[in-house]
Amino acid sequence: MPASFDDIAIGQVVTLGAAAVDSDALSAFVVAFTPGWTVDRGAPDAMVYAIWAKLDALAHTDWPQTKRLGVDALRWVRNPPAGELLRGRMTIMAKDPVGEGKGIVIAQHDLLDEAGRLVFSCLTRSVFAR
Repeated sequence: MPASFDDIAIGQVVTLGAAAVDSDALSAFVVAFTPGWTVDRGAPDAMVYAIWAKLDALAHTDWPQTKRLGVDALRWVRNPPAGELLRGRMTIMAKDPVGEGKGIVIAQHDLLDEAGRLVFSCLTRSVFAR
């Protein structure tokens, strides 16, 4: 990711990394957070969101992002099974400078399965330093 807001390009695609749906974590998540769900149905939507949130958090630790303003337009397409490797990517959709020191970046985030199929997507609005 570029060093500042001004270096970010609309249309730029950034890799967020990859994570597998761990079978032990899936079992524990289902017991703790999704009563009535069974692991044979794959990762529940909330776990898919948690996997994306973790990849996003790990990826943006070195970015000039100072605040997340919102996560919108969440879409769940499928529930990946245990063992499935999910890859995250972010595409810059728009950016708007706000004063001398910061700007807002709107991005689409996608989680894709091993076959390249969409599993989850959302839009984010974040503040980046200039």
